[in-house]
Amino acid sequence: MTAVDRLAGRERELAAIDDVLTGVRAGTGQAFALRGEPGAGKTALLLRAAERAAPARVLRATGAEPESQMAFAALHQLLRPVSGLVDALPEAQREAVRGALGLAAPTGGQDRFLVSAGVLSLLAEAAVPDGLVCIVDDFQWVDRASADALLFAARRLGADGVGLLFAARDTTETRHALKDVPGLTVAGLEAADAALVLAARSAVPPVPDVAALVVAATGGNPLALRETAGLLTPEQLTGRAPLPDPLPVGDGIGAVFGEQIARLPEATRLVLLVAALEGLGDLRLVLRAAARLGAAAEALDAAEAAGLLDIEPTGIRFRHPLIRSAVHAGAGAADRRAVHRALAAESEEAGDTGRGARHRAEAALGPDEGIAAELAAAAGLARARGGYADAARTLIRAADLTPDRRARSLRLKDAAVAAWLGGRPGQARSSLAAARETAGDGGPSAEIAQLSGRFELHSGDAAEALRTFLAAVEQASVQASEHTSGQTPEQTARARLSILADAAEAASYVGDTDAAVLIGRRAAELPEPGDPADAFLRDVLIGAGALQGGDSGGGAQRLRRALDAVPDDGFDAVLLLWAAAAASLLGEGDVGARFGARAGRVARVSGMVGTLPVVLESTATAERMNSAFALSAALSEEGLALARETGITNSAAAHLANLAVCAAVRGDEADARAYAHEALAIAIPHRLGLRVGVASYALGLLDLGLGRFEQAHERLTALTTAGPGAGHPAAVWGSTADRVEAAVGAGDVDAARASVDFLERWSANATSPRARALLARCRALVADDGAAPELLRHSLDLLADDSGAAYDRARTALLLGERLRRERRVGEARPQLRHAAEAFGRLGAVPWERRALGELRAAGEAGDRAEPAALTTLTAQELRITRLVAEGLSNRDVAARLFLSTRTVEYHLYKVYPKLGVTSRTELARLLA
Repeated sequence: MTAVDRLAGRERELAAIDDVLTGVRAGTGQAFALRGEPGAGKTALLLRAAERAAPARVLRATGAEPESQMAFAALHQLLRPVSGLVDALPEAQREAVRGALGLAAPTGGQDRFLVSAGVLSLLAEAAVPDGLVCIVDDFQWVDRASADALLFAARRLGADGVGLLFAARDTTETRHALKDVPGLTVAGLEAADAALVLAARSAVPPVPDVAALVVAATGGNPLALRETAGLLTPEQLTGRAPLPDPLPVGDGIGAVFGEQIARLPEATRLVLLVAALEGLGDLRLVLRAAARLGAAAEALDAAEAAGLLDIEPTGIRFRHPLIRSAVHAGAGAADRRAVHRALAAESEEAGDTGRGARHRAEAALGPDEGIAAELAAAAGLARARGGYADAARTLIRAADLTPDRRARSLRLKDAAVAAWLGGRPGQARSSLAAARETAGDGGPSAEIAQLSGRFELHSGDAAEALRTFLAAVEQASVQASEHTSGQTPEQTARARLSILADAAEAASYVGDTDAAVLIGRRAAELPEPGDPADAFLRDVLIGAGALQGGDSGGGAQRLRRALDAVPDDGFDAVLLLWAAAAASLLGEGDVGARFGARAGRVARVSGMVGTLPVVLESTATAERMNSAFALSAALSEEGLALARETGITNSAAAHLANLAVCAAVRGDEADARAYAHEALAIAIPHRLGLRVGVASYALGLLDLGLGRFEQAHERLTALTTAGPGAGHPAAVWGSTADRVEAAVGAGDVDAARASVDFLERWSANATSPRARALLARCRALVADDGAAPELLRHSLDLLADDSGAAYDRARTALLLGERLRRERRVGEARPQLRHAAEAFGRLGAVPWERRALGELRAAGEAGDRAEPAALTTLTAQELRITRLVAEGLSNRDVAARLFLSTRTVEYHLYKVYPKLGVTSRTELARLLA
């Protein structure tokens, strides 16, 4: 086949591919996708890319339909030539990739994002020194675990010198999968180019009228043009004989292949069917399975002579996917089952029990527990390697073959969990619904109900999730009393505590204090756990319920006991989030922020990245409360991207709301409104009271910073009185100081005093300096002129040693300076206003800085805008990297925690150092400290 034949009319596609290759040579990364119908020429374009990639290394993989449910099959094919580089990866990634590629026994329950991050790092290693081009053909047949890992990498290619080229059939599914990858649709050729291809493949040059008819009929599809040209006689091509009616194009091309296959000897057709159902092109396996069925290796000769396939020493490949499809379609069902049985036997003899189980499943005529158990075991291996989506599909097939109703329900439940962990929330919900329906009255109802609640809590209606959890609590209690759960008393108590914790989380999302009280009482009914982590969680639930039920002293005492039991090391990220919640309930937001920041660090180290979007909600909030607004926004951007990748919609709402608050502090009205409205669009229908409250608070804070006191007072008051999410305890408490200031600015002193009274009640059990400082500041706003300055000074004294209170100190200094200036004590006012203006400038809080500078000018001093802190000049990615480097992490560890390659980290640091005016990691750490 000539280059003209293969690539005529593809100048646009070739130019796009050349752009990717040029970027690889320059050390940048890019992904690109070619989509089109079968025969459009996608493979020819990929072959040209491979030919032109030098000096870059080229890795290739081709999706195969029989392997589309085998976790990491395509990834193994792609990365096998560079598997020796795995040792260079960070430890957690190294073990995850080894398990995924079958290089070592999986450690069990790998997070799919950890595998994906390891793949990204491995690609970056393989790109040294001259770059790397990865070519993935027939992407529509790539198993989901491999596809997820490659697309994860595609979204994060930076300064790695890695190019990813995908080719896929243009379907709704592939368009969705590749939506974030730039690409082109490889359409039919234009008439002139199509005529060239037709002429190059014809026995004689076709006359223009015939060429035009063939081009029109084929739609310019290159494969259809070539095959049609080969079927037409010279008389038909020159117009001396009529053309066939209809022309063998489109679906007819498949029929042409079918006719060719039908004319082959029976033994050849049998070996072709074995090759089609085996799918990988493993010649030895194909020949052994064919021999079981009585077909000799020589039977392939006729197929090769007919041009249907290519045979190499160890591999067999169909010339076009439509040929394989035609072989499959032309075989009878009984023949296909016989071939699957032969392939199963050969696969199992070779030690591949997973593939053998899948072939046996295809050969099954009805329910078969033996085959179902083998499939479930294969799914377990896929899960252990991190291939959750593929495990889910295998478990669904296992459930189909399971005769026992309860066992079928359990496998469907396991499929739902795997689908959720694999980022397929829709499939997870449908599998869980099937599990519930299959279980009937005798199934694991409490466990299924808990899972249903978790799915709903993460991506649906939080109030419905709460209702589901509370029902699950009652179901678990009944099962415990009737001893029908099949668990020991200790296991039953732990399961009930887990459901109660989920219910408490849902109640916190909604803001349902009555539910929190009920949950606390149910937790108190459980026996005292022997495990310290369980005892801590039980104390938090009991204390939270008591505190919100009016027992302030008892609830605070129980929460203090829980917090005192938090170890310096050993708690996972989820438990640290509960510690943050307990501290916040005590009115100690700064203590809660410290626990939230710890949770983020632990989650990154643990490798369970799938929980990271939720953990980053608290971590980003913690950094915002510690005046690190740029870092807070950077963390929320990261969390938002991960939430969208994992389908955790409600976490996305939380990150959008936090981004709105950070934008409000900056005075960026357009961004603040856009983020807030996007958050509200999710949070209101999902009844996420806390998210609604934070997004609404952002808009009120924006008005307050811009001096629109009436609007701010109205918005912030609405958080306590009206509208969706109104009255959420955390939102009401968190906005109190701003609500007091807005009310005073709007002239509504009575409302301000009512808010101060609320804060005094909420902070009654708080002991942290920042909590006391906040209360002193609010008291000053409603105090007489004589008392106000001293209260504000007291607030500043309490914050003097708090490195995270820069924003609060500046807000307090501004209020003190304003009060002193109104009392004509301008000499005392100026230092306070000057400090406030400089601090706001460093933090990037533009409207607050503008307000402080205005007051300073009114006090007789011409203040200039301060230079923003150097950190505020960094991009979000640079800031995330900088913070981890300052903590003492190596570039490799930073890359592992941020799901980047080491080269990308080095590239960003190369830009960060001059921006910050530092030359070493030590100076960088000192600057951030």
